[in-house]
Amino acid sequence: MAKKQNKYYVVWRGHQTGIFNSWPECQKQVSGFPGAKYKSFLSRQEAEAAFSGSSVDYIPKQGTQGERVETGRSSVGKPILASISVDAACEGNPGRMEYRGVETDTGKILFEKGPFAVGTNNIGEFLAIVHAAAMLKKMASPKPIYSDSRTALSWVRKKRANTTLKRTARNQELFDLIEQAERWLADNEIANKILKWETAAWGEVKADYGRK
Repeated sequence: MAKKQNKYYVVWRGHQTGIFNSWPECQKQVSGFPGAKYKSFLSRQEAEAAFSGSSVDYIPKQGTQGERVETGRSSVGKPILASISVDAACEGNPGRMEYRGVETDTGKILFEKGPFAVGTNNIGEFLAIVHAAAMLKKMASPKPIYSDSRTALSWVRKKRANTTLKRTARNQELFDLIEQAERWLADNEIANKILKWETAAWGEVKADYGRK
């Protein structure tokens, strides 16, 4: 019989918050607690990264079609195929970077940008999400957008690319795009759902470049 894989449970809101090593320990912290926020992870490293962040980066809103929050008794559901998936690739980080968006169900490429001489994965993911959102707004399309980058999702939510990359003559074009994306976010409300692609459950995001 295959050994059951251990899970780690992050509790952002509960009687006690923290990282717990079993569902019964987690359940004690969230049972009867109004608005409890918690989720399971397959590695301690993932759990620690999640606990240091915000629950909104890891838990999709309840009732989202095609999504189900992992609670220790259930697992993430299937992705919404009628959607757009985005991804970035970077040779080194920072390094030569490009990004694109594809139809999740068919893999058809909808847009590609780059390569840019000096960028980062997070910048590429951020720009790809905003590019997809702007494109869908012009099309009046309700399709959701998937990204596997929690950092980029957070940047989009805050409407700012919080990068530590230094602006130079070699990446001026990229920084121009970042500023353009930030202005678009400031001037537009995104009607489309922007969702986290659950790589552990679904495999690589459909826009992945396959260079890992």
